Amino acid sequence: MQRGKIGIIGGSGVYNIDGIKLVNEHKIDTPFGSPSSEIIEAKLADTDFYFIPRHGKEHSFHPSEVNYRANIFALKKLGVDYIISISAVGSLKEELPPTTFVLVDQFIDWTKGKRARTFFENGIVGHVSCADPIEKSLQKILEESCKKTNLKYSVGGTYICIEGPQFSSRAESNLYRSFGASVIGMTNVPESYLAKEAGMAYATIAMVTDFDCWKDEHCTVDEIMAVMKTNNQNAQKLLLDALPRLRESKPDFPRENEIGIMTPKERWSASQSETLSVLLDK
Repeated sequence: MQRGKIGIIGGSGVYNIDGIKLVNEHKIDTPFGSPSSEIIEAKLADTDFYFIPRHGKEHSFHPSEVNYRANIFALKKLGVDYIISISAVGSLKEELPPTTFVLVDQFIDWTKGKRARTFFENGIVGHVSCADPIEKSLQKILEESCKKTNLKYSVGGTYICIEGPQFSSRAESNLYRSFGASVIGMTNVPESYLAKEAGMAYATIAMVTDFDCWKDEHCTVDEIMAVMKTNNQNAQKLLLDALPRLRESKPDFPRENEIGIMTPKERWSASQSETLSVLLDK
């Protein structure tokens, strides 16, 4: 499988980018079940990429129903090495108002253990460092594109991932602020950690839709929908600039999964060997 391909995980707004050409749909079987949908192969500004709607084409999977392992594995199987995650978030900081794009560099996992969060199980033990879950060279490309397209953005910060699908109580929101978290969402863990286990570069565009409930500021549904529309339009502008940059540079990055597996190869079954050959491919 030719490597070095680009993947995007996000919402349905990607379908609406001006100039996008849908090339193919790939139905990928994985040892971890079915992905959220077929993987969409597309072309934009002469750049080929693969796209998967995280919550399904009809937004039918809530955050803890998303099969994160299958999504990441399917992209890796297609040769994807670079993942751009597009995610709606709430702001936990006054200086990050709605329509800000936050290029986070850290995550806090505040989910409750319902999500399958590792590829290494059933006789295979692996420990992969997630100290730096965001690939800095990929984040830098997104930063350059935010600057070039005159978007309101912030570099750095922590994304706290909660279980959902309910939003936080005000007490919880204030607790998360005390942690120093910048934004709150429901999807980027274990997604980002699984990308590390698969030896893939991962970076998030966290699009602020509103302030989380720590801030006593009422927003109507219409107001939030208007912000989401603006965010989707801005994400499209960013991708139009970022995808060609990434295609041209394809930066090298450390693949920490290579040294993480503790179980000797002679202990791997045939099916485990087949799975690990995909995850360790480079």
